[in-house]
Amino acid sequence: MDRMNERITTGTLLMVVGGIIGAGLTLLYAPQSGQRTRRDIVRISRRVKEQTADAVEEFTETVHVMVDAVVDKATELVDKGHGMAQGAKKDLLKALEEGQSRLEQEKMRLAELLN
Repeated sequence: MDRMNERITTGTLLMVVGGIIGAGLTLLYAPQSGQRTRRDIVRISRRVKEQTADAVEEFTETVHVMVDAVVDKATELVDKGHGMAQGAKKDLLKALEEGQSRLEQEKMRLAELLN
């Protein structure tokens, strides 16, 4: 999913850059009056500005989605780690209790042997 978002963003940005380059080349090689060329430059500049704003908005949205996904995954991992730590703590306490019980049994057995 992240790879697809990266490809969409990259494609959009390349399209905008290609549009700018194409518009510039068209204006340079088109035989027309200076006034008309300036008007075309203004018109194309506005269009490129809009396309750039759209691309930035899309890129920002993609970044937000990716950040949300990372936060969700990190939260999930922390919760999972917390649960694992609680389970390990319970296992350790159980092992300590069993060890203490065996120690008491051996202590009583040793006391019987010495008496």
